[in-house]
Amino acid sequence: MKRSMALAVCAGVFLAACKRNEEVTVTETRGPTTRDTPPKLNATSDERFRDAKPSPVRGETPAGWQPLPPSQFRLLNYRFGGTGSGEVWVSLSAGSIKDNVNRWLAQFGAAALDDAGVAALRKVEIADFQGVWVEAKGTYSGGMGAPPQEGQALAGVIAKLDGKILTVKMVGPETDVAEGKATLETYAKNLKVIE
Repeated sequence: MKRSMALAVCAGVFLAACKRNEEVTVTETRGPTTRDTPPKLNATSDERFRDAKPSPVRGETPAGWQPLPPSQFRLLNYRFGGTGSGEVWVSLSAGSIKDNVNRWLAQFGAAALDDAGVAALRKVEIADFQGVWVEAKGTYSGGMGAPPQEGQALAGVIAKLDGKILTVKMVGPETDVAEGKATLETYAKNLKVIE
């Protein structure tokens, strides 16, 4: 009997919720404003959901580098090299220079450096700041679900910039990175910090 009563109550609630809605008529519309941007068809996830602040750094694209759209973690983004599979990107991150150096080295299975090891790295200029030059080669495990790639190399610069870490990182086939290192160093030196 209790079960029948519960079913009857539920049926009553359900039927009450099925009440026919009245027709709604829109009588006003708003025109587009300067804050509205036209929709972009076939936009990537980064383009749809990224915080669209302008990059705080600017760089001139070197000959042979193909500019790519920025992403969530890449302020400036490029492809390079004879194979077309090399990547260069500029990022701002947290942590220390040592943390970032050792994270890059770990991506190649290289031993971590202590403070003395980081201090011994070659100093290079990046956007009017002094940074350290990092190199590695071998099997690259960049993470983010990508499979490890053999025969890869890394060259890049890491510097402290107003409480953040500014990096310029080049990863790709060993021959492409070997040929692109000088261009990368010039590119890093000529970067401009806007903010």
